Amino acid sequence: MTTVLSARNLTVRRGQRTILDDVSITLDGRGLTALIGANGAGKSTLLHCLAGLLKPDAGEVSLDGKPLAVWKDRELAKARAFVPQNPHCDWPISVERLVALGLTPVLPAFGGFSAEMTARVGKVMADCDLTGHRDQPAPTLSGGELSRAMLARALVGDPAVLIVDEPTTGLDPRHALDTMGRLKALGGEGRLIIAAVHDLTLAARHADRLIALSEGRVVAHGPIGEVLKPELVHQVFGVHARITKTQDGPLVDLLTRV
Repeated sequence: MTTVLSARNLTVRRGQRTILDDVSITLDGRGLTALIGANGAGKSTLLHCLAGLLKPDAGEVSLDGKPLAVWKDRELAKARAFVPQNPHCDWPISVERLVALGLTPVLPAFGGFSAEMTARVGKVMADCDLTGHRDQPAPTLSGGELSRAMLARALVGDPAVLIVDEPTTGLDPRHALDTMGRLKALGGEGRLIIAAVHDLTLAARHADRLIALSEGRVVAHGPIGEVLKPELVHQVFGVHARITKTQDGPLVDLLTRV
């Protein structure tokens, strides 16, 4: 069954300011969608609405044709996972326990983890380069390590939809590449992934589709190879850009500010 996440006429206001202005998008099938936009364009607000964590002032979000407002919390938590920007953890629990919290929606009412769940936690931690931090208290992780731990927590429940706000923030180049590669691979396996991304080269090389926001409105939405053009970068960010094809994929050079 194809997963479909749809937003219809989303509007979010904060006082006199409109954060999202009549946003309508449909994401269907699988793959990685990159969400781009300048600071304050409304990216985080849109992601929170798509995840069902923020109720819009107007419009609605549906998953597989069913409005998020009528989903039961436990069922929605099983179907989609959300990783916030700049996550933090103040609980003195181990990294392994932090990752295992992602299994909460599927845990049995009584008893501990099954062997399958334990294996799942171990695999996801290995995939996110966290095995060596298994017993480390989560509050002592670096910012980049915690970002990887929170991604692992989101992935451990095997959600059909994964929504990630700035997944490469605080990561060194190796782990930024690893994270974007993993998100692309997850999309290729059949999940619907949407991630806010600042690095346009990473977006161009890993994403299948692109959504561009400007001042709370969608100004582009489609296959990334078709819509990520210098003209769009200029419109969204106010800078000139050059997009070059290389053997490693597209390279987006930001040239001058207008």
